[in-house]
This record gives sequence, C-alpha cells and structure tokens, in this order.
Amino acid sequence: MTDFLLELLSEEIPARMQEKARADLARLLEAELAKAGLRAEAIETFATPRRLALIARGLPAETAAVREETKGPRTSAPPQALDGFLRTDDGANLLTGVRRAQNILKIEEKKDKRDYAGSPDAKLLKEPQEKALAKAIGEVTKEARKALDKEDFEGAMSALAKLRAPVDAFFDKVTVNTPDAALRENRLRLLSQIRAATLEVADFSKIEG
Repeated sequence: MTDFLLELLSEEIPARMQEKARADLARLLEAELAKAGLRAEAIETFATPRRLALIARGLPAETAAVREETKGPRTSAPPQALDGFLRTDDGANLLTGVRRAQNILKIEEKKDKRDYAGSPDAKLLKEPQEKALAKAIGEVTKEARKALDKEDFEGAMSALAKLRAPVDAFFDKVTVNTPDAALRENRLRLLSQIRAATLEVADFSKIEG
C-alpha cells in the first residue's frame, strides 16, 4: 500500500468556505479514483487560507493491467461497394472529374511548392458553377459522414453521386488557372475540397483504370 499527497496553492480562501473546499476536494478525488478502479482506505484533507491539501492513504502500489478495445465504424467504403458505384454512370463520370481535380492539384502544388488544402473564400466564388460546387461539397460531405457513421456505404455512395453534375459544370465553365492570383488560389482550394469530400468515402487516387 502507498499514500498519495496532493497540495494546492490558491488565492485566500475565506474561513467559512474552507470546510466545503476540503469536502469537494475529497469527493472529486474519490470520483477519479473510482473511474480508475481504485479505492483509498482513508482520505484526509487540510486547509489554510492559501492552501488545500489532501492525503489518500492505503492506495494499492500497483494495479492489474487492463485491456480495452473500442471498435468504431468504418471510415471508408468496402471494395465491393466502391466497385458497384464506379460501374454506374454517375460513379464513372465522378471518378473522371475527381481524377482531373487531383491531377491539377498535383501539378500546381508541385509547381508552387505548397498545398492548397483548406476551405475556399466564399467571397471569391465569382461564377455560378463554383458557387454551386462549393455548396454541393458541403452538403455531400455532411450526408456521406452520416451514412458512414451508420456503415451505410450505399448511402455514402449516393451522396457522392450528387457531386457529379456540379463537378462537370465547374470544369465545363470555370477556368482554374486564371491570371488573377487570388481567384486561382481560391479555385485550387475548391478542387482540394473535391479531393477531401471523396476521401471521406474512398481514396479515388488508388483506383486503377
């Protein structure tokens, strides 16, 4: 068995509050010990105007090892679900758009020696197509996360499918590498959001073909 000493310094504690402060300290320690599966044989508390002290007596010198495994939901779709999605028109066309975004980012990030991760500035979204894409990415990301939390992979894929039209429209009408440096950076950030949204479900960069 071993003893544990805890000493706290503080601003002046009025005499009328010292007894409660001692009781609260003992109660809090007992609660934390209980969470750890420990129990003291006795707890003594002391107080002065500027100090609180506690001695927990009779604590075990060591505790038994505890192993705990927490299994959470999968964070990416299984191969069979992804394969089925990519066989659809929406899946195949979205894959083309995602790869285009990834390739542009890869080239520009290498050239600029920086990455463009992060959210775009809404004030710099000038074209209707980039505004629509930014809105769609936000909505799809939330929907896909909710589906993945329930391991509803078909639901996550259905959410991703909603990106096909706004991604296609963006690349059809918007020039990413515009001479305006601020717009260019903002559009590259928007492309990074396409990459991030799809990574919520699967890494499209690893898909062959």
